[in-house]
Amino acid sequence: MAVLSVVGGLVMTCPSVRAAESTPVVTSHTRATLVSMTDAVGDGQKTLRVGLRLQLKPGWHTYWQNPGDAGEAPHVHVTADGVRTGSTERVDWPVPERVSEGGLMAYAYQGDVLLPVRLPVQGQGAGEVRIVAEADWLVCADVCVPEKGSFSLTLSAGDHGSGQEAAEAALFRRADAAMPRPSPFQAEITAGGQLRLTGSGISPDTVRQAWFMPQDGGVMAQNVPQELSVQDGWMTLGLKPDPYGHPPFWQKPLAGVVVLVDGAGNRSGLQVMVEPVMGAEAGGHPAAGMQGKADRGLWGNLLSAFLGGVILNLMPCVFPVLAMKLLSFAHMGGAGWRRRWRSAAFYSVGIMGCFAILGALMMALRYGGAAVGWGFQFQSTAFVVGVGWLLFVMALNLLGVFQITGGRLTGRAGQVAAGHGPASDLLAGLLAVIVATPCTAPFMGVAIAAALGGPVWSGLLVFLVMGLGLAAPYCVCAVVPGLARRLPRPGAWMERLKQLLAFPLLASCVWLLWVAVLQSGGGAVLLMAGGAVLLGLGSWLYGLAQQRAMLGEAPRLVLVCRSLAVLCLLVCLVGLGKTVAAGEGDGVPAPGRGEQANSLTEPFSEERLAALRAAGRPVFVDMTASWCVTCLVNERVALDVPSVRQAFREHGVVMLRGDWTRRDERITAFLRTHGRDGVPLYLYYPPHGRERVLPQILAPSLVLEVLSGAGRTGTP
Repeated sequence: MAVLSVVGGLVMTCPSVRAAESTPVVTSHTRATLVSMTDAVGDGQKTLRVGLRLQLKPGWHTYWQNPGDAGEAPHVHVTADGVRTGSTERVDWPVPERVSEGGLMAYAYQGDVLLPVRLPVQGQGAGEVRIVAEADWLVCADVCVPEKGSFSLTLSAGDHGSGQEAAEAALFRRADAAMPRPSPFQAEITAGGQLRLTGSGISPDTVRQAWFMPQDGGVMAQNVPQELSVQDGWMTLGLKPDPYGHPPFWQKPLAGVVVLVDGAGNRSGLQVMVEPVMGAEAGGHPAAGMQGKADRGLWGNLLSAFLGGVILNLMPCVFPVLAMKLLSFAHMGGAGWRRRWRSAAFYSVGIMGCFAILGALMMALRYGGAAVGWGFQFQSTAFVVGVGWLLFVMALNLLGVFQITGGRLTGRAGQVAAGHGPASDLLAGLLAVIVATPCTAPFMGVAIAAALGGPVWSGLLVFLVMGLGLAAPYCVCAVVPGLARRLPRPGAWMERLKQLLAFPLLASCVWLLWVAVLQSGGGAVLLMAGGAVLLGLGSWLYGLAQQRAMLGEAPRLVLVCRSLAVLCLLVCLVGLGKTVAAGEGDGVPAPGRGEQANSLTEPFSEERLAALRAAGRPVFVDMTASWCVTCLVNERVALDVPSVRQAFREHGVVMLRGDWTRRDERITAFLRTHGRDGVPLYLYYPPHGRERVLPQILAPSLVLEVLSGAGRTGTP
């Protein structure tokens, strides 16, 4: 898959010129201009043909209206004397080429391409017609670079404009020749994904090759072979479903382009609207498509999984555990290679084993029909409370209230308690995965979706590689000799650092208490805080028993303290069990979630989204959860800030917020339709335009740039 470059294209505002081609916007990859088919606008002329011309350097390409598995379609907005067209939906799209990108399929243009727009104009008297265009497009080779530009043309009008063709008219004729023509054949699709064309003129001599390109993305697997069968009067193409699409594409009409190649190599693009034939014989099982895509994209999925795991180390969720590993890493100052290698190995085993268990559980629930996604366990109040208690007890251990020992293996007690023994490394790996699941790092969404949609063996392999990515930075630091030699020698300062690192864990407990309250209401305070008091008492009693046992004093007191500590733990477990048996509470709305943060924020529903889009309103969809730290950070720094709120009001954007804090199968299904199994997910729907998927890490400037690309629609 191509990687998005941080450096965007050069932006220029071209001065107004009286010609059929504007002053170019030139970047290191593209020469872009606005061109007109005529030198002037004739009196009474109703439509003017203009177009965005992109002259791409060899090896670079831009995208069709459906970019395929990756990419972004160009957006063109044109104004003629104050009359504005729509967005990319008004572009006449030539038939694209199919370009394979790292195991993914893209529909793209290369070389010199013209994207024509039919611009409505009003007949005017003598004078001029000024045409202004704003456009942005994505060009890709080994990397992808977003580019944009502003263009201006001034044409004669009225008596001086007879509508004569310009020299650039040849570009439009070439683009027209590449346009798909209406299909003369009947098109239908069966319940198994067999696209069938029937009609006179189809034969093995006239159709040697064929493929179908859907007008919209996310409806079918695009980088798998389409099996062709041709007989006199009919042909079929075997299409495979997108494993993350819902519902299957053959259940509704499907628009797109069929490309036919004859024996001489001539290509014809046919615009088709494929009607479903319910109950017809299927031409293959849908699982075959999932298997084919999973096999062909396995290496890409593994790379995405590894990169997602590495980036997960930077997510706020993992900070408390990284603080603990910092303590362990500091303990290794001066340690031998064998000890450092063993620490990295146990830490990795803990992470990868927990990832494998979690992945297997998710796949088992999915195959059982449950709608679950990444971080699903945090939708359970009992799980949230249990993790909060675990972190609280670990914080007490770091503060020295008690020591984790191996029972009678007192000779190793100090090593384990210090946080650098195999047991501590293994526990840290397990805990890293537990606290990391509320976060979804970049690349993880694609990998998790692929893991859950493919075979079990490849899914488990994806989860294992994701765990390896999470463990990789620590492993590198642990086994590289130069890094270990730079660490300070262990000393008395380590005890102070150990105590200091307890406070990130305590802060995580406060966050989890807030999440539990949002899920189950005020009763969660009594459960979690009361349980923390009992666990604190039990930890203190256990620590007291340890001290007395080490001194060989009061064996009966040691037994009583240990028994009371176990009793405290049992009481907490009973309370947790009652919570599970009673089910999740009704909860209370999250601050700024249940109550509208402003008049343009509403609860998400697909019905409301469809109604707003039909009304031409811009919509921003925020899929979030209270236990998702990344979501909360994005809200604080990028969404709930004055500049972005003001832009939402100016553009009339309605925010639909989907709260996934508690289990909601409708939100889970919506996430899956966009290839995601976790939050956050941010989508922007411009008026009458295609949705844009925003990154998982937001900045105010990014949100403002996305909003400004749609133009101002005014406040409601």
